[in-house]
Amino acid sequence: MSKILIIEDEAKIARFIELELKHEGNEVDKAADGREGLDKALTGQYDLILLDVMLPGLNGLEVLRRVRLESDVPIIMLTARDAVMDKVSGLDAGADDYITKPFAIEELLARIRVALKKHVGVAPKSNKLEVKGVSLDEDRHEVTVNGENVELSNREFELLHTLMQNKNIVMDRDKLMNLVCGYDYMGETNIIDVYIRYLRTKIDDRYGIKLINTVRGVGYIIKED
Repeated sequence: MSKILIIEDEAKIARFIELELKHEGNEVDKAADGREGLDKALTGQYDLILLDVMLPGLNGLEVLRRVRLESDVPIIMLTARDAVMDKVSGLDAGADDYITKPFAIEELLARIRVALKKHVGVAPKSNKLEVKGVSLDEDRHEVTVNGENVELSNREFELLHTLMQNKNIVMDRDKLMNLVCGYDYMGETNIIDVYIRYLRTKIDDRYGIKLINTVRGVGYIIKED
């Protein structure tokens, strides 16, 4: 059973899709505007999101961009607009698929199955990384230190994952910013330094290890020594 979020302001369409998805055995949640949808998308644990483009409060493309800063959950865009540039914008912003209204429910269900299967089927080359007693399991989205679980936010996890994948290589701040936050990130420029502090508090300071090293004027490195 998959947990699916529908972000759609047209109540009849949302209800129709909800009934069909539940009939297929899925758990379904709904949001009727962009801000509510974004909040649910970032706080709920969904297997897939159906996202309308034209939404009140916050448009679907902006919801998509903000979700992609935190999660790689499969997202299928729903819209009455069928211009090529609208589709390109959605796909470039991180959408997994794009379907234009009106659509046949059988086609939507098929696209959902493909997106879920593709997401589950993508496995990293190495799903577990270990350095200095710190173990990161990408499949489980879990980090442990000497067997003890460490709770990390999505960005903290992605930052640690990037550094561990590139152990013994100095990663400059700009590269980390692009990999962890995305090329279109418009927030604070010191965001990487902030999350490094969070990681050090949760791992280095708490467990008395020197995991993340600073290279002055450049960035950060995890050394395996």
